[in-house]
Amino acid sequence: MKNSEYMIYISTRPGSTWTYCKGKDSWTQTTPAGKVRNLSTEQLLSHILPPLANDQPGVEVKVKRIEP
Repeated sequence: MKNSEYMIYISTRPGSTWTYCKGKDSWTQTTPAGKVRNLSTEQLLSHILPPLANDQPGVEVKVKRIEP
């Protein structure tokens, strides 16, 4: 199991979804508008921990395995 084999999805009630995946050197965030940003691991955690702790009602986190 490798981080690069999974995609993280964070969705809001209105239907906007941000995706996160592991690139060669960093994590990548893709916004609902299609803008791609590089993130450090700490930045990724700051995005996913609040919804996982239910501190943001209406925000859902899903993780799916992707084919290598």
